[in-house]
Amino acid sequence: MARLRQPVTDDSIKVRHLSHYQFSWVAGEPGQDGTYTLQLVLDQGAWEEVLTVTPEDADNLQDMLSSSDDVFYDIERRVMMFGTTPVGKA
Repeated sequence: MARLRQPVTDDSIKVRHLSHYQFSWVAGEPGQDGTYTLQLVLDQGAWEEVLTVTPEDADNLQDMLSSSDDVFYDIERRVMMFGTTPVGKA
């Protein structure tokens, strides 16, 4: 059996399940572009992360998030992982 460093805390969990997400747009100064953000609610609210994204990233992420049943987020590496696929399946 693997030995876990104790105590296991919220800060020690590095990969979390994405429960909910919300895109937002914040207006810029007059004549300037606004800013898109993506709020991730992880493990039913045990952790939250807010990412600043480009309009292109927001569009691509919306497509992937709406078509994936399971999404995970690695907090330390800031990597979003979209589901799993068994070997040999496409």
